[in-house]
Amino acid sequence: MQDPAMPPPVPPPVAEDILRPVAHLELKAIALMVFTLALIVGSALYLLYARGAFEPTQTLVLTADDSEGVVVGMDMTFSGFPIGRVRRIELAPEGNARIVIDVPRKDAHWLRVSSVFTLVRGMVGGTNIRAYSGMLQDDPLPDGAVRPALRGDATAEIPQLMASARDLLANLNALTAQDSALGASMANVQALTERLNGPGGALQLLMGNEQDARKIVATLDRTNALLARIDSMAAKADAQVFGPGGVMPEVQATVVQLGGLLADTRASLKKVDAVLAEVQAVGANVREGTADLGALRAEVESNLRKIDSLVNEINRKWPFARETEIKLP
Repeated sequence: MQDPAMPPPVPPPVAEDILRPVAHLELKAIALMVFTLALIVGSALYLLYARGAFEPTQTLVLTADDSEGVVVGMDMTFSGFPIGRVRRIELAPEGNARIVIDVPRKDAHWLRVSSVFTLVRGMVGGTNIRAYSGMLQDDPLPDGAVRPALRGDATAEIPQLMASARDLLANLNALTAQDSALGASMANVQALTERLNGPGGALQLLMGNEQDARKIVATLDRTNALLARIDSMAAKADAQVFGPGGVMPEVQATVVQLGGLLADTRASLKKVDAVLAEVQAVGANVREGTADLGALRAEVESNLRKIDSLVNEINRKWPFARETEIKLP
């Protein structure tokens, strides 16, 4: 018997309700596929944008003997920062490797015509492409430039370093041997030091024997004595010239007297100038009197000419004329 407090049992779902079709299922599936495809394409485009695929670039071609360790997509660095990416690796007709690198325009200003490019393969790790620009004031590197890549392989230098170190040790052993040139030079230096510490010292070493060294010493002693005598003579000459009874005080007194004479002479010259001024005044007066005498002389000569003409006129008049007859015209 069923308890009246319990709810009635729910009937089981019908199969038609479970398998009922969803509305617009194909449209929703297409929209989901389109959204997924757009998401994939957007992610790809973003990755390409992040890797600089859409940035304007210029091409740089590096040539090397081989491209071992270089792969497409690896970076070219400048001061540790990537400024380019390897786009293609190809074999040139000359037999060397050509590495084509895309450099973004915004980073191309770091590359100059004098830039150096290297392929460095370390002892641990892969190959690195590096650019070095020592003179940033040079002209920019043009688009499509071809430059050689210098090879820098650290592992290849190890055998050369070992060979160089071996040669260096052999040279050191040869230099430090007993019969080597360095040993003979050291022996000569020791002998030279002993001669320098001897009685004659450096002078005997320079002269070659003791007798010549003694002659040089005697000559130096005589020179010192001569210099002492010269010093005493200079002191006496100084006393005679500049001493109290020397020549210089008398010369100074003479100069004082000469100054007095010059002062007297200057006063006499002033008096002579005054006399000359008076003489010039007298000369001017004489010059004026001479001018008056010239005028008087001219006046006298004029009067004499008048008298002469008057006498002539009288002589021409009768009865003083020489010919007394009168001739009519």
